[in-house]
Amino acid sequence: MRGEVSFDAASRALATMDASNYRRVPLGVVAPRDADDVAAALAVCRARSVPVVPRGGGTSIAGQATGVGVVLDFTRHMREIVALDPEARTAVVQPGVVLDDLRAAAGAHGLTFGPDPSTHSRCTLGGMIGNNSCGSHSVAWGTT
Repeated sequence: MRGEVSFDAASRALATMDASNYRRVPLGVVAPRDADDVAAALAVCRARSVPVVPRGGGTSIAGQATGVGVVLDFTRHMREIVALDPEARTAVVQPGVVLDDLRAAAGAHGLTFGPDPSTHSRCTLGGMIGNNSCGSHSVAWGTT
């Protein structure tokens, strides 16, 4: 694995909470650098029956970004906008991309990403997909 793997108390403590009232101490934290790192971490966790908690900005208010397994922190390395196609109105992103970064890139082409959660400056697309994030304009612009 090229990314960081941390099982020390400090790293685990930092991933214990999100924006909710829930607190769960994870077994460890992995910051994958790429899809190969993710596959390697998942293989180890699967072989040992360890739960996996994919994590973005930790802005969840319902505890989804906490767990007792291995946290995969996508915000350190996997935050690239891989492709943006204004004609097709599509984007390919890594899970750690912050919503505001995608909006800025899309905005240069007169586009945006519809869901508008209040944590737009911190929430990541991976977390938004996991939570089906929306926002105050979800009726008009849709959910993730």
